[in-house]
Amino acid sequence: MTTDVAGSEPLLPRFRVGRTDVRVTALGLGSAALGNLYSPVEEGDADATIQASIDVGVRYIDTAPYYGYGLAEKRLARTLARHSATDLVVSTKVGRLLVPRDSARNDQGFIDAEPFDPVFDYSYDGVMQSFEASLERLGVSHIDIALVHDIGAETHGATAHREHFEQLLVGGFRALEELRARGAIRAIGVGVNECAVCLEVLARTDVDCFLLAGRYTLLEQGALNELLPTCAERGVSVIVGGPFNSGVLAQGPASDTRYNYEPSPPHVLDRVRRIAAICDQHKVPLPAAALQFPLRHPSVAAVIPGARSRSEVEWNSRHFQHPIPSELWSALKQARLLAQDAPTESRVK
Repeated sequence: MTTDVAGSEPLLPRFRVGRTDVRVTALGLGSAALGNLYSPVEEGDADATIQASIDVGVRYIDTAPYYGYGLAEKRLARTLARHSATDLVVSTKVGRLLVPRDSARNDQGFIDAEPFDPVFDYSYDGVMQSFEASLERLGVSHIDIALVHDIGAETHGATAHREHFEQLLVGGFRALEELRARGAIRAIGVGVNECAVCLEVLARTDVDCFLLAGRYTLLEQGALNELLPTCAERGVSVIVGGPFNSGVLAQGPASDTRYNYEPSPPHVLDRVRRIAAICDQHKVPLPAAALQFPLRHPSVAAVIPGARSRSEVEWNSRHFQHPIPSELWSALKQARLLAQDAPTESRVK
């Protein structure tokens, strides 16, 4: 999948996804907000957000049927239709089917979304149906990266997860492997908010990447314990979603911020306050440190903050390029606000 970006030169380095030939820009765009997450986005603003990302050098956009129940994919399709000969990499997800309903629903964070019910289905047929529906909404013939969405015990509970996971192993992954073999997909992986299921996947099958949201950030580095070392051994890439942990690392320790999609608890606000104070001492904006930290790890291929406007894209880009002295990372480790074994040498030149 490619895009005509005449007048816009790529500004960002690219990293390879696993052992595939897919290369993503170090800074990408997450499109949940373009599915009207928490508040509506006008159609023109959605188009401007995607174009602004291309203008600042982004060549990787992640989406999903779940985002606005098809709305984010349909909005991205307009950009893909306008640019016929491009190098834009797109990932979308499988694991939910969109079942038509009479009216829109607003109970899962998406406002004025498309009139569908999202229903989990990790079977062979379910994955195939989800994939074909995404192709239709996006108006494309193939997908660069297909990710199994929201599998895991934290999402489904232990009992339901066991059932879903076996269904995925027997059916869903078989579907993805067939699609990859015939060239309809270039890379496969899992897109989740938890480390444990990624380790389960690595123990049972082969994938190219994980899109891991919120678990390897400036605020928390639990993925360093086992997941990231295992990925490094296996040649599996990690795409870091939610680098701001739902907003608290973008806005700072304000009482109305979100952490993990919920209001930020006091202990999180306290930790963010201490991190922000050290960033201030080194004249580094907190969001700049948050965006740039994950890419220090050699297994991380991209970081993909969300945006809902041109100004937010440009804000992300400025912070992504803000110079950061090595002394900042040392100070955070000395204060035990950053894991001692977290890599901090820049890979982005």
